[in-house]
Amino acid sequence: MLSLVNIQWQHWVIFIVCILFFLALDLGVFHRHARVVRVKEALAWTSVWVCLSLIFAGAIWHWRGAAEGTEFLTGYLIELSLSMDNVFVIALIFGYFKIPRQYQHEVLFWGILGALVMRGIMICGGAVLVERFHWVLLIFGAFLIYSGFKMVFAGGSDDVDPSKNVMLKWFRKFFPVTNELHGEHFVVKIDGKRFFTPLVMVLIVVETTDLIFALDSIPAIFGITQNKFIIFTSNVFAILGLRSMYFALAGAVEYFRYLKIGLSVVLIFIGVKMLIADWFHINTAISLGVVVVILGTSVLASLINRWAQKSKKN
Repeated sequence: MLSLVNIQWQHWVIFIVCILFFLALDLGVFHRHARVVRVKEALAWTSVWVCLSLIFAGAIWHWRGAAEGTEFLTGYLIELSLSMDNVFVIALIFGYFKIPRQYQHEVLFWGILGALVMRGIMICGGAVLVERFHWVLLIFGAFLIYSGFKMVFAGGSDDVDPSKNVMLKWFRKFFPVTNELHGEHFVVKIDGKRFFTPLVMVLIVVETTDLIFALDSIPAIFGITQNKFIIFTSNVFAILGLRSMYFALAGAVEYFRYLKIGLSVVLIFIGVKMLIADWFHINTAISLGVVVVILGTSVLASLINRWAQKSKKN
């Protein structure tokens, strides 16, 4: 019988070092200079991150068992799907600030690096709360149900208005900001004085927007597992694929018309699962199947709707 490998601090260090290595390789080798990331390249990188995620899932399955392997896959799928909604919001943010495509990659790089740090802190905080106060899961569950209904009935990415961002207003009040871009630079010196460029404004909005999205996604994965390592790694792989996913899907929002409905149903399902967990346990494998069916149906319905619209035009 396979002996399970206990997760030690060394595994955390190795994982984080590997992620930092891949990020350094990305920015320092593959994207040293500002340029437009083409759709084919973005799709290739998206495939690379998905494959790496599946390989990691296989390693978890082998060394920690089928239960945790399934938990990782379910958490990764939920986080990745919720990230797709974030993709379209990021597209709106770049459009609002009129950021050329050749400068978008570096903004996303630092935005995602910041998102990893913020989510790591939120996951640790959430895990401590759940360990000390189990009833916190009930609050998470109720919040997810509320978020699921709000996602459908209270709008979503179309309502994003960066001009109302509180952090952005605060930053403009205390720090000098130029009105124009200065290439890919975040800070420039003018007449001996340092100024921040609009790229910093975009980075602030991207970071705060991701923080808002994390308020949905992190409680959702706590509904699947309370294993900190599984929660963190599934979040990391989903976020790392977000950048390439953005360049592949940002212009294809019309192809995913019903995805938001699917995501809302997933959040409600996970919320209900958390609320009834003490009385009725839903197996993780069943949860994975339900999530796949819901998301697959919403994407298929979106594609059929798009095909029907094109047929009418022709």
